[in-house]
Amino acid sequence: MDMARLRRLIDGVLLTLYTRYTAKELPALCQRLGLPTPSEGNTKHERLVASLNACPDDRLSDVADAVLEHEELGQAERMALQDVLWLGRHHVQIPSRTRRELAKDFDLSDHLRYPDRFMELLDRLWHLDNGPLGGWGTPISILRNQIERHVIRFPDDWTSEEFFEQLGAFEASHPRFGYFVEGLASSAVLPDELAQRRFVELANRHLNPADAQLIQHGDTDGYPHFQLVEHGRGTARRPRNLIFATLGKPDIRFTSALDNDIEVAERDDKMLVYDHPVGKEGLLWRHLLSWWQETRKIPDKEQAARALYNRMKDSLPKGSPGQQILFWYYHHANWDRLSDVPALLPEIWLHWDPKTLRERGAHAMQNLRMDFLMLLPGNRRVVLEVDGMQHYTRNGGTEPDSAKYAAAMAGDRDLKFRGYEVFRFGHDELRDRDRAQPLLAGFFATLLDRPPNS
Repeated sequence: MDMARLRRLIDGVLLTLYTRYTAKELPALCQRLGLPTPSEGNTKHERLVASLNACPDDRLSDVADAVLEHEELGQAERMALQDVLWLGRHHVQIPSRTRRELAKDFDLSDHLRYPDRFMELLDRLWHLDNGPLGGWGTPISILRNQIERHVIRFPDDWTSEEFFEQLGAFEASHPRFGYFVEGLASSAVLPDELAQRRFVELANRHLNPADAQLIQHGDTDGYPHFQLVEHGRGTARRPRNLIFATLGKPDIRFTSALDNDIEVAERDDKMLVYDHPVGKEGLLWRHLLSWWQETRKIPDKEQAARALYNRMKDSLPKGSPGQQILFWYYHHANWDRLSDVPALLPEIWLHWDPKTLRERGAHAMQNLRMDFLMLLPGNRRVVLEVDGMQHYTRNGGTEPDSAKYAAAMAGDRDLKFRGYEVFRFGHDELRDRDRAQPLLAGFFATLLDRPPNS
């Protein structure tokens, strides 16, 4: 993410915000936006600028999100802020040809049954008040007025392709076009499930060849909620319970079998249970840290980060240097930018069975607990395993055990069918820190789609 540009854009917003609020309202404004409390004295603008200057880079994206959510901005100002934020986050790439073919096939009639909702979507994403014929022209040249005339009042005037062209949808950034497609599928714009599904079916006919698709990602107010993801990656479900950093098998019980509500009846020092929603960005370190600070009542961010890191590190098996080196490397390489990278959850429970393998027999679930889990953008669930001799031998490593190896592979297949990506490292690859670092640097660079050590 271009932090320098993001900071300049937020500074431009503050240049106008100080005129809307009194000096007494500035502390509440900064709190709402996630900025440090402004210092006393000087002018209102200088106080806001000083507050922004005191805000570290790793909090800027949260401030920008709060500005977009809470403050009224001009369309050009809003779009510039959105583009910097969205381009710096995971997004699905939709080629111009795919966009144009989707537009040609798109029938607007369902959406035009709800013109106010439709226009609200356009207002959020596009520059409607300075259209292609705007500037010195008459009011009719403003794109908003043209859409109301040629799309809503006289829907036969423009084809859907002409409408997309006027919006600038074919040249727009990938994330902006993606949010537009998601918006067209949303119940906020189209409160009719059958119409939602008609649009999704049409869109997916064009998105699938481009390795993208709209999938249902839960429900919103009783209507399906659709999200744009890369085709064939991730799952369609949000995690509900993340049990990790465990020091033993969790003691789980149903508090409501009818509602499938479970409770982990275990002391906090035995395992951690993350119960906050996991959004489109996946589970980032900053989300995990915020949960940790909230549950442990630790106001100091740096102190909380060290405590969380140490608590997770303590759950790693003492007899597995490979796991410890992988965990150390990931945090060591990313410590200065941890806020924006996915959290690496150690000792994660993916299945749970109260019976032992001997009791359950052939129907036992394999690979109950995995070494690491990462929840990446686009609903990707990535499992990392460091395989020592115990994965394929018995009697303390003295005899090969093909049954144990087969069981591990069967567990992997099951996870992959459920939408997980599974990566295994041999313990010998990671047991030496110096030799492991270039391997891990290349692996995480590829996984997170960025240059090594960037």
